[in-house]
Amino acid sequence: MASAILDNMYNYYLTTYGNSTVSRYDSHKKSELRSVYNNIVKINKESPLYKIKDSVDAQKFAIDIKEHARDLKNVIASLSTGDSLAEAFQKKVAVSDQDDIVDADYVGNGDSDENTNSFQMEIKKLASPQLNYGNYLKDDQLAFKPGSYSFDLNTNSASYEFQFNVNQDDTNRSVQDKLAKLFNTASFGIHADVKEDDSGHSALVLTSKQTGLKDDEDFLFQILPGTSNESIQAMDKLGINKVTDTASNSVFLLNGAEHSSYSNTFTINNTFEVHLKAVSPEGRPATLGFKANVDAVADNIQELVDSYNSMVDTANQYRESQPTSQKLLSDMSGVAQHFKNDFEAIGLIVNSDSTISVDRDLLADAVESDDAAESFHVLNRFKNALNVKANQASLNPMQYVNKVVVAYKNPGKNFATPYITSMYSGMMLDKYL
Repeated sequence: MASAILDNMYNYYLTTYGNSTVSRYDSHKKSELRSVYNNIVKINKESPLYKIKDSVDAQKFAIDIKEHARDLKNVIASLSTGDSLAEAFQKKVAVSDQDDIVDADYVGNGDSDENTNSFQMEIKKLASPQLNYGNYLKDDQLAFKPGSYSFDLNTNSASYEFQFNVNQDDTNRSVQDKLAKLFNTASFGIHADVKEDDSGHSALVLTSKQTGLKDDEDFLFQILPGTSNESIQAMDKLGINKVTDTASNSVFLLNGAEHSSYSNTFTINNTFEVHLKAVSPEGRPATLGFKANVDAVADNIQELVDSYNSMVDTANQYRESQPTSQKLLSDMSGVAQHFKNDFEAIGLIVNSDSTISVDRDLLADAVESDDAAESFHVLNRFKNALNVKANQASLNPMQYVNKVVVAYKNPGKNFATPYITSMYSGMMLDKYL
C-alpha cells in the first residue's frame, strides 16, 4: 500500500512538473544554500509535532505549493537585476515575427554592450530523433513462447541489459505494454509507445528523446537481442532492433550563412535561446530581436502577475479538501490587497477572487509618464513583498496542509533537529507522515 501511494506521488510530480525547464535562477551559491538550511532547522526547532492525514490531495497540494513558489521566486529573481527600479522591470524580452516557425527567449545578463540586437533565421530542416518502429502483431494472440528473454540497449555512452518474462496468459499486446513500461521507467532517454492500427494489430515504437547525430556517430541507441535462440527469435518478431528513421541535425541560415545544430533548441551569442518549430517558407527568413521598452515592461509585469495568480489558484483549487489552504490564500492575497489602491493608478486590478488582471494600456501610460519612478517603486515593493511570502511557502509548504497536532514542544527549551529537514521531503518517502 505504501509503495502504491509513493508511486502515485512520484507519478503526479513527474507528469505535472517533470518537463519544467530549469532556469539559471535554480542554481545557488553555497551561502544561499546554507541560509536555506539554517532557516529550515529554525522552523523545525519551533514547530510542534504533527501528523499529516492520509490524503492524496494533501500530498498533491504540498507539491503544487512547492513548485509554484519556486516559479514565483525565479520570476522575482529575474526582475531583481539592474542598477535602478526601472531597469529591473525593463528586462529585455526577445520577440520573433514568425513565432510559429522560430521563437526565442532572452537569456543574457542585461549588459548594454551585448552585440546581438537582431538577426534573421531561415529554417531549412528541423533536428529529429531516432525512431525504431516495431512489427505489427495481432493484439489478442501470443507470438512468443512463455519464458525469459533478454536484450541489450547500447547508447553512445553506456550499455544496459534488459530481461523480461512472457507468461502463459500474456498476449502480444500485454508483452508490448510490459516492454513499453520497462523503457519508460528506466529513464535512459528513450520514450516507448504502443501504436494500434484498424485491424486489431499493435506495434512497439521507440523514440529517442535526444535529437541529432555527431559526425562519428551512427546511432543514438541500438537494440540487440540476447545470445539465446529464443531471445533472437523474440526480437525478430518484435522488430524494435531495426532503425526506421535515423536521427538528424537541424539546418538553418543565420543572417544568410548556413549552420546546423544537434537540437532544435540552442543559444546564440549567449543572448538568445532559440526554439526551432517548423521549416521556413522558401526565401522568407524570420527576424528575431527585442521588444520595445514599454512592451517589455508589460510582459515582465504580466509574468510576475501570472506567477502570483498561480499561487492564488492553487489555494482556491484545494479549498474543499484542504481547509487550511485559506492560510495560503490569505498570505498571498494580503500582499495584493495592501497595494490595491496604488495598483489602480498603474493598470493592475485586484479581482474579487484575489487574482490580478493587467490593463496594458493604463500600465503603458503609467511607465511612460513623468511619475514613472513612483510606479516602478510600487511595483518593486510588491515584488519584494511577494518574495517574502514565496520564500515562506518554499521553505515550509506543509504549513498550509491539513494536519493534526500531536504535541507542542516545550517553549524555550527546544533543540535543533537538523536531520528532519522538512516534512515535505518525508512526505515523498513515507506515507505515515
